[in-house]
Amino acid sequence: MRALSDAPKAITLAACLILTACASTQPVPYAGISSAPQLRPSQHDDSGRIPFEYKTNIDWRRYSAYVLDPVAIYRGSDAQFDGVSEDDKVFLARTMQSQFNDKLNARFRNSPGKSAANTVRIRLTLTGARMNTAFLSTFSRFDLMGGPYNAVQAIRGREGAMTGSVSFAVELHDASTNELLGAYVTKQYPNAWNLKAGIGARSASVVGIENGADQLVAYLQ
Repeated sequence: MRALSDAPKAITLAACLILTACASTQPVPYAGISSAPQLRPSQHDDSGRIPFEYKTNIDWRRYSAYVLDPVAIYRGSDAQFDGVSEDDKVFLARTMQSQFNDKLNARFRNSPGKSAANTVRIRLTLTGARMNTAFLSTFSRFDLMGGPYNAVQAIRGREGAMTGSVSFAVELHDASTNELLGAYVTKQYPNAWNLKAGIGARSASVVGIENGADQLVAYLQ
């Protein structure tokens, strides 16, 4: 009897998983980003998290300092905020400002001048986000339908079912000349088997921001 009573729930979750896989949005070369004309499909990223980029043969060791502009919230018609409130957008932008500063401080010194020599100027634009789906983001880790799906996604390093994410653009300029040194758009999310990231509406997006900050530091090595 219990198996029969659980059947509708399993069917519903299975349908949700299929819809999630089909509906998951991927970043685009956002038309309102200044570097959009330079962005091309990435040839340097095997993870799938940087689908578009502009990359030069710059030696990042030339730069010993950085300045981080205030994180912008993208307002273009091609933004990818999936039902995200304005309060959540502001929260995520502030979290990005804090997390990226913390991570970059381990690689550079924070420049006191916005146009100083040997300084990379970093512009971050929050372009999209999705909050965790209440209850289902955690439940899908244990259900007989969601568990195997998320286990496979975790191995592949791909997005989990019902789990939040964050998308943003990174633009890197020489602070003294304003030359565009590099740019990319990325979508970040926690490992599909990260149970903690499934608790609370914003937690997966916050983990995505932390991952994105680590990714930028690695990019600048």
